[in-house]
Amino acid sequence: MKKELAKLKLDKHYYGDFGKKYLSNSDIMTLLTDPKQFREEREQTKAMLVGRCFHTAMLEPEKLSNKEYGTIEASSRNTKLYKEEIEKHGLPLMMLLKERDDINKAVHSMKNNLEFYDDIYDADNEFEVPAIQEIMGILWKGKADVVCKDLLIDLKTTSNISDFRWSAKKYNYDSQAYIYQCLFDKPLVFYVVDKLTLQLGIFHPSKEFVLAGKEKVEKAIEVYNTFFSENPTEDIDNY
Repeated sequence: MKKELAKLKLDKHYYGDFGKKYLSNSDIMTLLTDPKQFREEREQTKAMLVGRCFHTAMLEPEKLSNKEYGTIEASSRNTKLYKEEIEKHGLPLMMLLKERDDINKAVHSMKNNLEFYDDIYDADNEFEVPAIQEIMGILWKGKADVVCKDLLIDLKTTSNISDFRWSAKKYNYDSQAYIYQCLFDKPLVFYVVDKLTLQLGIFHPSKEFVLAGKEKVEKAIEVYNTFFSENPTEDIDNY
């Protein structure tokens, strides 16, 4: 198990073929809404790039020099300059300067709040910790942003912090809370920054929220067993 966890620590294995041996919370949406796309290569989106850059800036800033987070001084992705640069660097996407500035502002907001800073950067905390656990007969993986003594901290950005309690279900943070609770045997707490207003919030999932996540996991496993297990009962092409 130690060998597997060491490999999952690296993004190239966590998101690559090795990591695909395990289910993760990112599979929930596909299994529940469009199972034909399960394990299909997903096109990188701006939201995915910005989200990863934010987490890297908060927890592993030494990695920001990677070309993956290259920033271009273009006004939009429709400009000739932008198209030339992504072709030159062989990247599917690059960060616009405004997007990088917005990330820096969000990071600054979190780091300059005493409660957030103390909770996230406590000397005993661990960052980007992978875990593997069997849940309902299936092996699942996860990588916790921050592992504390008594809880897990998951960093989130939002475009409207007032609606976070409702959007959290839309983006399957409820199933994430359930899965990570199983993986680490600790409750997951969301530390959130509004990308527009820079307002901060700490959200402790309720029992009802986690239970709703458990129900999603049960439904996702049912779909997985039906179409993708070693002994599927139906052909996914007939879905």
